[in-house]
Amino acid sequence: MIAVVYSGSNHADWRLSEKGKTVASFKTNGINPYFIDEKHIIQILNKNINLIHHAEGIKRIYFFGAGSSSKALQAVVHNAFTEFFKFARISVSHDIDGAAIACCRNTPGIIGICGSGSNAGWFDGKKVKPNNYGLGYILADEGSGNWLGRQLIKAFMNETLPEHLRKKFIHKFEADRKTLLEKVYRQKQTALYLSSFSEFYIENQGDEYLKSVIKSGFNKLITTYLLPLHKQHPGASLHFEGSVAFAFQDYLQEAVAEAGLTVAGIIKEPINNLLTYYSNKN
Repeated sequence: MIAVVYSGSNHADWRLSEKGKTVASFKTNGINPYFIDEKHIIQILNKNINLIHHAEGIKRIYFFGAGSSSKALQAVVHNAFTEFFKFARISVSHDIDGAAIACCRNTPGIIGICGSGSNAGWFDGKKVKPNNYGLGYILADEGSGNWLGRQLIKAFMNETLPEHLRKKFIHKFEADRKTLLEKVYRQKQTALYLSSFSEFYIENQGDEYLKSVIKSGFNKLITTYLLPLHKQHPGASLHFEGSVAFAFQDYLQEAVAEAGLTVAGIIKEPINNLLTYYSNKN
């Protein structure tokens, strides 16, 4: 049996498969070693009945996750999985590697991730080449869910949010300045809290003000990361993965077209493509 896992900071998608047939499909809390340690990861695994039931039968695990960007961080996930899955060979990679395989399989292309966080890279058909992107929710993540959350909160507290949206914001979140500041600066996993506000954009995505904010984020993502990659690899196909890219794909298509580029494809979740890819390899 194999397990394929694709994890953002909010949640992790799991697929268990044996001889090409899906045995189980489920989600757990996100497994991001930037935010949680080995003990916390094991606690997540121990809470899922599917994993408890199949732990000894899983012989190969392919894990792709946000935060698993260095050997040290990958080791956090690997060590926790090794303790829980006693008989499995475990591969731990960054989420952009999984997105690249899901979008391109073995074909070169430019990959843009835009979910709770954002990132981009060049995939040569085998590996995503190293770059200086992926600086996280404080320094970067342009266009992502947590970037959108920051813009919304700032507009609300600076009183630049249009009145009709301000009323909806107060009604939905029952929030005030003090509460918002405490949650942003004092609670753990701030990135998850910020990205939760993307739901407000989805519920009101026809609003012109919010559309302008969303497109502004996409423009920053394109200008900062995708245009430089396109300049290095002219003619390469451009693929997007992530919940924000998928939810606002019409706006994304507009922003990409205005930049003189073309979108080859947008997928919300790469897990099923990854399952097909690795099922065919085993």
